[in-house]
Amino acid sequence: MTTPKVALYVTCLADLMRPSVAQASLELLRAAGCDVTVPAEQSCCGQPSYNNGDYAGAVRIAKQLIQRFESFDYVVLPSGSCAGMLIKHYPRLLEGEWRDRAEQFAKRVYELTTFLFSICDYEPAVQGSATAVAYHDSCAGLRELNIKEQPRELLTRANIPVAELSQGSVCCGFGGTFCAKMPAISGDMADRKIEDVEKTGGSTLVAGDLGCLLALEGRARRKGSSLRFRHVAEVLLDENPGFSLGAPDDTPRGNNR
Repeated sequence: MTTPKVALYVTCLADLMRPSVAQASLELLRAAGCDVTVPAEQSCCGQPSYNNGDYAGAVRIAKQLIQRFESFDYVVLPSGSCAGMLIKHYPRLLEGEWRDRAEQFAKRVYELTTFLFSICDYEPAVQGSATAVAYHDSCAGLRELNIKEQPRELLTRANIPVAELSQGSVCCGFGGTFCAKMPAISGDMADRKIEDVEKTGGSTLVAGDLGCLLALEGRARRKGSSLRFRHVAEVLLDENPGFSLGAPDDTPRGNNR
């Protein structure tokens, strides 16, 4: 069987705010048997420009990204939001030959947990304890890409139980620039999500989108909450899944090139 050649698209937030998510994604893909490359010339996926009406800017970014990544068998992202941009919105944004290229490109783009579960049938090496984690489904991943069972199944395979939220399909309030444009509404939505997590009795919220996690963690810290917030890639790779982990360790564990 040919080893799949995978390009890891790191995403802006992982690169700038939580490099441990990119490192964990890299190591998970390698453990799943992939030949992984992290292309050096990566940029934003164009979602902020696209969502705020700068379509010309988004088109330029989309063309550059397709050119840099389309030679790989697969492109994998630890973000349902960015993956949704590449898969769903690039073909709508581009025209002519570029639309055709975007449509072909989209067929090879996967969110991380979907790729590990559906393409690699990955069995996590980590084996968890009886401590349950709460899981947050991001809006883009859930509604655009139908990401729901994939991360839960991977956590189950790692013997990590998942506590379901009573309002699991409700937005956390981040919404990209929504949280900046509507801070009062966004804050109230985040408070409700945090309260929902606390009602599960768990100490850790896990999600597949770093934007949601960072926004919720910031709100929780301001409110004095002791909840922990971790990306699913970090949890699936962790050698000590007891979750008494404190702040994430962003120290790279290997060469990512």
